Amino acid sequence: MYAMPATPHYIQSPEPAVLAEILRDDINLAIWTRQFSPAIASFTDALLCRDDPLSESRVIELQGEEPPDLVGLAAAFAQCEGYAEFVEDVAWLIQAYGCLLGAERIGLRLRILDKAMCPRYHVDRVSVRLITTYAGRGSEWLEEGAMPRAGLGQAGSEPVDAPHKLLAADVALFKGERWMSNEGRGIIHRSPQARAGERRLIMTLDWLK
Repeated sequence: MYAMPATPHYIQSPEPAVLAEILRDDINLAIWTRQFSPAIASFTDALLCRDDPLSESRVIELQGEEPPDLVGLAAAFAQCEGYAEFVEDVAWLIQAYGCLLGAERIGLRLRILDKAMCPRYHVDRVSVRLITTYAGRGSEWLEEGAMPRAGLGQAGSEPVDAPHKLLAADVALFKGERWMSNEGRGIIHRSPQARAGERRLIMTLDWLK
């Protein structure tokens, strides 16, 4: 009989190799605490200084070691300093995510947000989702046991203690409910509450095949 692993927990490191720890049964969140290059930081600053909206979704088909086709990604901002470096970073994350999971098809979402997309604590009905915030505040999450799962989505059940928070540039792998043997153990998280006039640039990757 399969034995359920110990209470899931998180792991973080400034080394990108930490992302592979998400494959462990006892890990439901792996965080690479990185820093942006000056070029990417310049790009994201310039992007948020403009009023242009950004909401893109596309399916990426990976072909061996070929770089993903990102032609036209955030095209309205292509003249901003650091754009090429930003696209290279997105491509690198897609390839790393695909290699780690053995994915052939990946769903990419890139958005500028001015309000919390998912303001209540919840779990994702996915296997593993990559989330990174290029500008603004990052996602908030709870350690296992910080709130009853029966209360997910209910404001009155949410803890009053401050949650853990991702920073801009952090790359996080959130294990969801559809990972094998992870039902009832997906990492609990939510979008940060938006302040007046605040905007965020967030990217997510999902394993489609």
